[in-house]
Amino acid sequence: MSKRQRKHEIQLTIWYMPLMYICLAILLVALTLFLDLYVEVSQYTFEFLSMDAEITRLLVSTLIGGILTLSAFTLNSLLVVLTTFSGQFSPRMLLNFISDKQTQHALGIFNGSFIYVLLVFLFIGNSKKEMFAATPTITIGLAFLSAITFIFFINHATTWMQVHNITYSMKEISETMIYQTLRKDLETHRSEEQGDTMEEEKKNIKHVACNASGYVQLIEYQTMIEEAKRDNVIIKLHYKVGDFVLVGNRLFSFWGPDTGQIHTEKYHKMIEIGHKETEIQDLQMGMHKLSELAIKAVGNDDPKTAANTIHQMADLMLTVATYITFTPYLIDHDKQVRVILQSEEFDYYIYRGFGYIRHYAKGNHLIITEIVRALALVAESIHESKHKSLWEFACNTIDHIEREVIYELDKTFLLYEVQKLAKLTNHLHDYEKIEMKFYPNANENT
Repeated sequence: MSKRQRKHEIQLTIWYMPLMYICLAILLVALTLFLDLYVEVSQYTFEFLSMDAEITRLLVSTLIGGILTLSAFTLNSLLVVLTTFSGQFSPRMLLNFISDKQTQHALGIFNGSFIYVLLVFLFIGNSKKEMFAATPTITIGLAFLSAITFIFFINHATTWMQVHNITYSMKEISETMIYQTLRKDLETHRSEEQGDTMEEEKKNIKHVACNASGYVQLIEYQTMIEEAKRDNVIIKLHYKVGDFVLVGNRLFSFWGPDTGQIHTEKYHKMIEIGHKETEIQDLQMGMHKLSELAIKAVGNDDPKTAANTIHQMADLMLTVATYITFTPYLIDHDKQVRVILQSEEFDYYIYRGFGYIRHYAKGNHLIITEIVRALALVAESIHESKHKSLWEFACNTIDHIEREVIYELDKTFLLYEVQKLAKLTNHLHDYEKIEMKFYPNANENT
């Protein structure tokens, strides 16, 4: 596992943040004992802040049980949330809730506070000091903090479970990946022009097979470009991030003037393959999670949730169209092509975003209308070069509607959105053909 992948996995685990709080609690214990047992800070503070040893021990021992009880309630709430998400929405969303920073901070505060009072009680239990100031003050402060955190966590869990917050959070994660990962790894090296691809040397192309089965999780594009420049070769990847590969599948190929002394193992290490999909570079996974949420909503007869998910998908599609260049060529600083990716057109992302939803929506004309409306919103905001893809996807979607069973108002609203999309994409002449399919006897009646 690469350092980048390991860092990502650690940040997503539930013990990462609580462990940091436990370490801070141990440091706070050391500071507290130093102030009370060595400095004897009780001599220099106000009298109402000081307590004798017996009351301090009673206070700390009581708060051990109190903080532990709050922690138990918090964990119980966490389990309820996770169970609800598993059954009602999608198991993929569990990772989003666990990896949420607010969730991890809340659990960290409870664990840190419990460790603090436990260690303090251990050290002051046999102390011969008669007065304490730092210990009761900090202990009471942590008890207040734990109580406030408990209220915050309950509010956070109930707020996070609201559908509009879930879909927005999932969309934000995907957009962050586009801004911070894809643009940094790919867009700085993309070239719309094919350039020199060493076609003459391509006759000596060499293929490298995959040495492990699993999902392509991460590709170190920058490192690969630098190594390909040193070896003076061009690397062609046969799979993209998120694809599943088997041992023996052709993973990548390379060619160049001199390929005899090239060690392919170093290129293998630049392609991380694991047993599960990750979102570090895989935009499809974010789209799949949104699609699954919409599909679940359709199955549960919840059109409002499905519509909200479609709106967030449209916003994500706008980000894709704005910040991703649909070209497979990655170049080095000398403008020489070094890596060739699997080609991904805008149509591919449209299908990944809305294709699954329209499939499971089937005869749900309200959802189909919402999809067409979302496509029109996207068309209004992106470059006209991508309008054809939006229009063709909409037409293909409408072609599979059962026109014999659609209600009149559903037909009216659907055609209104189709006409709007046709105007934005300059396909009004095609819209007339679609309208004729829904009203075949219109001309005869006129």
